[in-house]
Amino acid sequence: MLEYVIPFCMAVMGVAATLNVVRLIQGPSMPDRVLALDTFYINALAVIVLFGIWLNTDLFFEAALLIAVMGFVGTVAVAKHLLNGDIID
Repeated sequence: MLEYVIPFCMAVMGVAATLNVVRLIQGPSMPDRVLALDTFYINALAVIVLFGIWLNTDLFFEAALLIAVMGFVGTVAVAKHLLNGDIID
């Protein structure tokens, strides 16, 4: 059953990532673009986890954790830059 479900879920996440890239390119304001980038890395995380389940290996889960941490730090840094103009107070 998983041999059918996982590729379908990966295709759906690919469509979601494509829509995120469209919002990232034509977003009307900078906060919309930051939110699209944040959602894009979450979708990429889901695809990596699905790929790890599909191949039955733990390596992809460790990569997903690293991407999650870096994505969170990047989102916080961009949000602070948009609010204050600099990242370090």
